[in-house]
Amino acid sequence: MARALRLAERGRWTCDPNPRVGCVLVRDGEAVGEGWHERAGGPHAEVLALEAAGAAARGATAYVTLEPCSHYGRTPPCADALIEAGVARVVIGAGDPNPRVGGRGVERLREAGVAVAGGLMAEAAEALNAGFMRRMRGGLPWVRCKVAASLDGRTAMASGESRWITSAAARRDVHRWRAASGAIVTGVDTVIADDPRLTARDVDGPFLAPRRVVLDSHLRTPTEARLLRDDGGVTLLHVGEMPPREQALVRAGAHLQQVAAGDDGRVELTAALRALAADEVNEVLVEAGPTLSGALLQAGLVDELIIYLAPHLMGHEGRPLLALAGLEQMSQRLALTVTDQRRVGEDLRLIARLRPAEEG
Repeated sequence: MARALRLAERGRWTCDPNPRVGCVLVRDGEAVGEGWHERAGGPHAEVLALEAAGAAARGATAYVTLEPCSHYGRTPPCADALIEAGVARVVIGAGDPNPRVGGRGVERLREAGVAVAGGLMAEAAEALNAGFMRRMRGGLPWVRCKVAASLDGRTAMASGESRWITSAAARRDVHRWRAASGAIVTGVDTVIADDPRLTARDVDGPFLAPRRVVLDSHLRTPTEARLLRDDGGVTLLHVGEMPPREQALVRAGAHLQQVAAGDDGRVELTAALRALAADEVNEVLVEAGPTLSGALLQAGLVDELIIYLAPHLMGHEGRPLLALAGLEQMSQRLALTVTDQRRVGEDLRLIARLRPAEEG
């Protein structure tokens, strides 16, 4: 199963919106075939492993990171392929929460006389497909919020100057996170202030270009913004109708999508994320200013923080890492659990998750 998980990892940048799946066939203690899901619409991991094994698949055990599918989508059911190949036993890492599967793959295998065991390295299998799991179970994507700051927590000088806080190595690392995401989300204020491109570059190997999404409640994105000039298009999530601006932005290359407004008249954050999930976006990387990033965090919509800390100081007048309103007492602190820490070039990269309130 560990080998199957490593194989599944190879599809991280190419198989969206499908889950990352790996499969290893073992017979008489030896691996006889393996495969991973490379791209949506292409053969699934089980099919590729069966093709590699050939006749040796009969009587073998299949180790699959995710429950084999039982329905016709772009490809035939993998459960049927395993049965037809004569596989004797299937060991599954995690169940598939897709309502079209949801235990039916296991049921079909057992009805055909195939022995099935589940839950082997389930935590790792779930983590590999955190976005797919979240989307299928709750209609939301997995949200990572990337922030970069000096050691004293500043993201820009008081003047707004911010290039560059982190090293070139850290910026290359960010491009890898972009390439692994289904969408990159920012706010219109960041577009106006920084004119970012939000594309994935300097990445070795093939990847699917992430969608670029701007939360732009009142369609203030400049028609000359660089992200509108790049290939691939940009989606602006907005509220209400503004015909003159709509026409100008569409001509400039924007795709417009209206979503619900919150009490403040701006894009409602949960509605925005649900709209992305409805468009089959599994993982979102937020690269925004302190206001939007802080609002998402306080709304409980951020699953992971990716924090790059650069070894310099920018002074107390610089702009803060996050805008977090209403925190006046120590008991109101937002506690984090650091799940990974490492050096990236000259900088320190932390990955952290918001700790549940009951844990303190």
